[in-house]
Amino acid sequence: MIPNQKYILLLLIAIALSSCGSSKEQELFNGKNLSGWHIDVPMHDSIPEAINPFIIRNGNLVSLGEPQGHLISDASYENYKLTLQYRFISKPGNCGILIHASEPRALYKMFPKSIEVQLMHENAGDFWCIVEDINVDNMEERRGPKTEWGITEGKLRRIKNLTDTSEKPLGEWNLLTVECIDNTIKVWINNDLVNYGYDATVSSGQIAIQAEGSEVEFTKIRLQKLGSE
Repeated sequence: MIPNQKYILLLLIAIALSSCGSSKEQELFNGKNLSGWHIDVPMHDSIPEAINPFIIRNGNLVSLGEPQGHLISDASYENYKLTLQYRFISKPGNCGILIHASEPRALYKMFPKSIEVQLMHENAGDFWCIVEDINVDNMEERRGPKTEWGITEGKLRRIKNLTDTSEKPLGEWNLLTVECIDNTIKVWINNDLVNYGYDATVSSGQIAIQAEGSEVEFTKIRLQKLGSE
């Protein structure tokens, strides 16, 4: 093989390998519309003309907070890393990202069966068990008395994160990273590891974004597929 041919072959191989790697990463939000997502807002059952709490503004996805409900991915995922940026605009409030979501309205006739990664101001990174469960180290310290643990209404479903000091000031963008491999979930806020759970009762499902009373902006919502450990 002459040198030029060898160079071209190596270049083609490099391009092919690069393309294979990039195909594993997906943009889940295109900045223009809600393609790839669907909305579940219980109020729409009785008041169809109620506003859609999920809108596009200046290329960002905005959860208006009311009426409450969820924006749910059409596709289900397993073994992946999810990254996104979020910020509360006018005042601190509540929101969350639901991981491994499945049955809609399984809790309080509102929340889909899932494990929530909390985004509430000063509580970002908490887990909330929503008819699914997960273990962490120091469980009683972070969840409360074992006799009161549960995954349904009235039970201790919150598992506190490892630090409440990783969030940026109101109005600034925060980076959320969630890594799901098999039955483990790791959460980073602005590159600080804030939670790690294992032995989850679920390892795949949809991703959902909450409208839960507060206006929140989201951007750069990306998913990278990972191999199972």
